[in-house]
Amino acid sequence: METPSGGGKARISAELQAVKRESGKTYSQIADETGLTNVYVAQLLRRQAPLKPETAPLLRSALPGLTDALLREMMLPPMRSYDPNLIQEPTVYRLHEAIMHFGESIKEIINEEFGDGIMSAIDFYCSVDKVKGVDGKDRAVVTFDGKYLPYTEQITEHMMSRLKKQDGKPE
Repeated sequence: METPSGGGKARISAELQAVKRESGKTYSQIADETGLTNVYVAQLLRRQAPLKPETAPLLRSALPGLTDALLREMMLPPMRSYDPNLIQEPTVYRLHEAIMHFGESIKEIINEEFGDGIMSAIDFYCSVDKVKGVDGKDRAVVTFDGKYLPYTEQITEHMMSRLKKQDGKPE
C-alpha cells in the first residue's frame, strides 16, 4: 500500500512507528545511520519535525519499509503539537518536574553568561545518551543545545513597518 491510510497526524505517526518497530532498530541506531540526533529521528517519526529532501534517502536506507507516500508526508510542514495528557506519563512528568525545579536557576545562568535573552527551541539540537555514573549505574543524559537569542530594544527607527510609513512607500 503506497498511500498512508486515513491521513491525519496520529495515523501517519502510528504508521511511521510501525515501520521503525518492524526494522528492529533503535532511534540511536537510525540516528547513527542518518547523521541526525536520536531525538530528531524520534521527532521525524512522530511528525513533529519536517524531513528534508536531502535526508530522505538516508532515512529510507535506514528504514527500508518507508513508502514514497510516507516520505512525501514527512516532508510536509508538520502540525507541531502534543497531547495534554502526556504529562501523566511518568518519564515526561519527571522531565517537566526537572525543568520546573531547575528552570529558574538555568534562566539566571543564561542571563548571567549571555545577557537578557533566551535559548531558542527552533535553532535547537537535542539528544539523549546513556552513560555509566561514577557508581557504575546507568544514567540518562539529556542535552539541550539551543542558539542564544538576545532580547532587543524596540527602537522605532529599526521597525521596518514604521520606516515604510514614514517614507510614504506602500506597504
